[in-house]
Amino acid sequence: MASDAERRAERIALEPMRVVGRRSPFFSGTGQSLAEIWSQRELLGLLVRREVRARYKDSTLGILWSLFRPIVSLLIYYFAIGQILGLARAIPDFAIFVFVGLTTWGLFNEVVASSTTSLLSNAGLVKKVYLPREIYPLSAVGGAMFNFFVQFLVLLAAIFVLASFPTDERLLLAPLAIIMLTLFSTAVGLILAGVNVYLRDTQHLVEVALVVLFWASPIVYSFTFVHDALQGGWLEELYLANPVTIAVISMQRSLWAAGDEATGAFAQTWPENLELRLLVMLVVSVGLLWLAQRIFNRLQGNFAQEL
Repeated sequence: MASDAERRAERIALEPMRVVGRRSPFFSGTGQSLAEIWSQRELLGLLVRREVRARYKDSTLGILWSLFRPIVSLLIYYFAIGQILGLARAIPDFAIFVFVGLTTWGLFNEVVASSTTSLLSNAGLVKKVYLPREIYPLSAVGGAMFNFFVQFLVLLAAIFVLASFPTDERLLLAPLAIIMLTLFSTAVGLILAGVNVYLRDTQHLVEVALVVLFWASPIVYSFTFVHDALQGGWLEELYLANPVTIAVISMQRSLWAAGDEATGAFAQTWPENLELRLLVMLVVSVGLLWLAQRIFNRLQGNFAQEL
């Protein structure tokens, strides 16, 4: 008489074979990939919660640590660059100016850094269970978004307490900038996550590149200084071709009310057609995200073997 294990083995043997993890056509396979990801949305939510909980596991203060890092960074830049170098005397509401930039940069930095290593961090799951591999970078994006919104609430509270809050239509720039930056950083993170499986030096190169990109965006200095130094021209346009730069400036334009108030010798300069630049970057980011997913789909075939 057959045992339960033998009967289960027989039933499994009768199940039809299904191909999983196959590469879909480059141009027409987007819908199939999105359908697979959507079918695992509950698991994606669980992975995001795991990302958040793992970060503060066995921590007494828990989520409060997500507030301390940007606040400490704010204090360092405020005193080192604002007070010692004198930018706080040149730029009105310098603390709010810096906090807006650091909060915006933190979203891009965390999405890209955590997405790049997401497949390596989940190597055990990748090798044992088939899931749409985009789930792992997307869970890193979800964790980064959670931290960003916690810090964003602190930023809004700081604006209410320390400065004046803008009330006109420029407030619309903030959500558009957040959406654009999220799409762009997710696209970059997807590509780097796939490449990092094959070239492990990628994650170290990303760390260096993020340091360079930080100083290539007007986070702790004003775009006015860049404009005065470059006096327009192609170098300034090249500087503004960075989506992170456009996102940071758009957030400053939206939330830093003092930027429109000339103080002493300081008068803030904003890029021409900032709103149009932001919309163009948004469209470009959507296209780049599609391209990144298709490239990721091509790279994922040997992930289990490489890991």
